[in-house]
Amino acid sequence: MDKYIFTGADGNFGGIAAETAIKLLDKSQLIFTAPTEKGIAKYRDQGYETRVTDFNDPDGLAKAFQGAKKVLLISMPFVGEKRRQAHKNVVDACVASGVQQIVYTSLVNSTDPTNPSIEKLDHAWTESYVENTELDYIFLRNSQYAEAMITNYYTMAKTGVLANNQGDGKMAYISRQDCAIAAAYAMASNLEHSILNINGPELMTISDLVNIGNKVTGNDVKYQEITDEQDYEVFDKMGVPRTTDGKFKKDSSAPFSSDGMVTFGKAIREGKMGTFSKDFFKLTGQQPRTVLNMFENSDEYQIGARHSVDA
Repeated sequence: MDKYIFTGADGNFGGIAAETAIKLLDKSQLIFTAPTEKGIAKYRDQGYETRVTDFNDPDGLAKAFQGAKKVLLISMPFVGEKRRQAHKNVVDACVASGVQQIVYTSLVNSTDPTNPSIEKLDHAWTESYVENTELDYIFLRNSQYAEAMITNYYTMAKTGVLANNQGDGKMAYISRQDCAIAAAYAMASNLEHSILNINGPELMTISDLVNIGNKVTGNDVKYQEITDEQDYEVFDKMGVPRTTDGKFKKDSSAPFSSDGMVTFGKAIREGKMGTFSKDFFKLTGQQPRTVLNMFENSDEYQIGARHSVDA
C-alpha cells in the first residue's frame, strides 16, 4: 500500500494537515514526522508510523523517506539561503529515496519577477529546483493567511488605527486551516504536475477586512495607509526583527520578519497578490472560510506560532 509522509506534524499547519489526512487515507498509509520525538508522540501513541526528520540532515531525511510515494513539504519559516538549503535537502532526499511526488506549500504569484515580495523569492527557487528533478509535484500557491491580519486587527484595536502599506491592493485572504486542509487533500489526490492557487472566497482590501472586524466587534478601528519606510518603523517599535535571522519575541503578534511583511504589503499594494481562483473548492469539495466567519470565531483564528519548531 502506498505510503504518504506528512512532515511538520507538530506544527499549527502540519498538525491540521495530519488530522485531515487521518480522515482521507488509510491508517497504514500514513507516516507522520517532526524534528523531535515529542512532536510526534501523540501519533505514535495512536498507532501511526512516525519518524524523526531533521531538514539539516540530508542522509537522515533520505532514510526517513524510504518507502514513501509522496512527501508534504511545508515551507520553512525563515527567509533566504537557510530556507533554500532546507528545502533543497528535502527535495534531494525525495529523489535519493525514490519518492514519486512532492507536495509543496508555495505562495501566490511566486514566479512573477515583478513581484517585490522577498518571501516569493525562495518559493520561486524551490519550485524551479523541484521542476528540474524527475519528481512529480503539486505546488499549492497559498494566499496570505487571514489569521495574520485578524491578529493584527485585534492588536491595533487598542490604538484605534491599523496602519500598513497595503493601500487599496487586494488579497483573497484564506485561513491557514484551509491551506492545511488543501495540503492533505493534495496528498490524497491523483493530481500530477499541478499548480493550484489556494485562495479565500473573495478578494478584498485591508480596509474591507477592517470594516468586517468592526462590524463583528463593534470597534471603530480606522485603516491608515503609510509608506514602506513608516511600516518598517511600526514593526521596529514592536520589536519585530527586520530579517528572520533576528531575535523574535515570545508570543509576538507578528511572528514574521518586517522585511517579509513590508515587501508583502508592497506586493499587495501593487496588485501582485490579487490572485483569485476556485482551486480550493475543486480540490477539497469545500468552500473556504470567509473573513466574516473567522472574525465571528476569532479565538480560533489567531496566528500564534508559525511553525513546528522555532529556528
